[in-house]
Amino acid sequence: MDRETRVFAENHFRGLRGRLPSRVYPPLDRVDFIEKPDSFTYADFFKGYLLPNVPCVFSSAFTEGWGCRKHWVTPSGKPDFDYLLQNYGDVVVPVANCGIQEYNSNPKEHMPLRDYISYWKEFIQGDYSSPRGCLYLKDWHLCRDFSADGVFTLPVYFSSDWLNEYWDFLDVDDYRFIYMGPTGTWSPFHADIFRSFSWSVNICGRKKWLFFPPGQEEALRDCHGSLPYDVTTPALLDSHLHPMHQHCSPPLEVTQEAGEMVFVPSGWHHQVHNLDDTISINHNWVNGCNVANMWHFLQQELCAVQQEVSEWRDSMPDWHNHCQVIMRSCSGINFEEFYHFLKVIAKRRLLVLAKEASPGEAESGEDAGLGPQQATFDVGRIAEVLASVVVHPDFQRLDTSEFSPQPEDLLQQLEEVVAATTSL
Repeated sequence: MDRETRVFAENHFRGLRGRLPSRVYPPLDRVDFIEKPDSFTYADFFKGYLLPNVPCVFSSAFTEGWGCRKHWVTPSGKPDFDYLLQNYGDVVVPVANCGIQEYNSNPKEHMPLRDYISYWKEFIQGDYSSPRGCLYLKDWHLCRDFSADGVFTLPVYFSSDWLNEYWDFLDVDDYRFIYMGPTGTWSPFHADIFRSFSWSVNICGRKKWLFFPPGQEEALRDCHGSLPYDVTTPALLDSHLHPMHQHCSPPLEVTQEAGEMVFVPSGWHHQVHNLDDTISINHNWVNGCNVANMWHFLQQELCAVQQEVSEWRDSMPDWHNHCQVIMRSCSGINFEEFYHFLKVIAKRRLLVLAKEASPGEAESGEDAGLGPQQATFDVGRIAEVLASVVVHPDFQRLDTSEFSPQPEDLLQQLEEVVAATTSL
């Protein structure tokens, strides 16, 4: 990030005065297509798509050198089953059944990749039909279990990735996934976890995306307040069941070709269908541009939990703590872990700025490529969100006596750094 981009971004958020970006988006009838890597900079993406929170598609030229596009795909553009079997055949992978609805998702089982590929071949030979149903390999953590070297190169546009930086620091998990499935596999209507951004690259095959900007999903709720499982179902036309559907604009439809890369903005609900036998790499990520969205989402999640168990509020000892436990079980994170998430990223950014102030110090490998302008922007965003966290009544109910540093002390340190780096 250069200084001009940092100042542009800070002015953008200063104009919001702590509010979330508007949920009213101008009508979009198309998604921008970014064709040439050599003429599209990080600043172009940051200002044009990340801050405005609108989708775009990158051409296959951006992923042309990826190893997986050479090795995982046959010359005819199909999945190279032999290569995948030879290199990953014994790996146990998660597989969803697209033909069964379980709440608003699909039930999953686990099997060796070789068994899934055997099913996939039979599915193709059976004219894309099987008594076992339509099975979709989803959420395989290949990068967590193997090295990504030689598979793909993280695009610079998505390099400010706090979510995976945090989980890599803990060395327990990540939000980097492989998806594989035959024609007809699909992902039901959803918004991404924690209201993260995501990016998705088709290694082979094509996908159809149906996008709805933030706020549009409200018109898709049924009379019970539930969101649809499938936005293509004729049931949405039933005005008794879906009384608000008439106020919903048609989805923004995108066909993603092999090699192309889709940027999915924060809070955009979407549904995705594989039009061919398809392999894709998908990452969820959070940074300074959407961390406030994440915090807002977590507050909504806690409210939903509290409402669900409200009848035990007076009779259950430590009810508020139980709500945090339930929230973490359902959402994967609670207020305590969100603080630790902010703390880890903050300390790493402060280290970058300290090294900038002491140029004689050698730069550590973990900070390579993260410049002082990006670090300064990140510190400012963390400070703004942390200021909201520490005054939240449910955060104040937590036992923070063992937290190091104390949340208020970390906030003070960040605010002092923000004041000192305004001229950087």
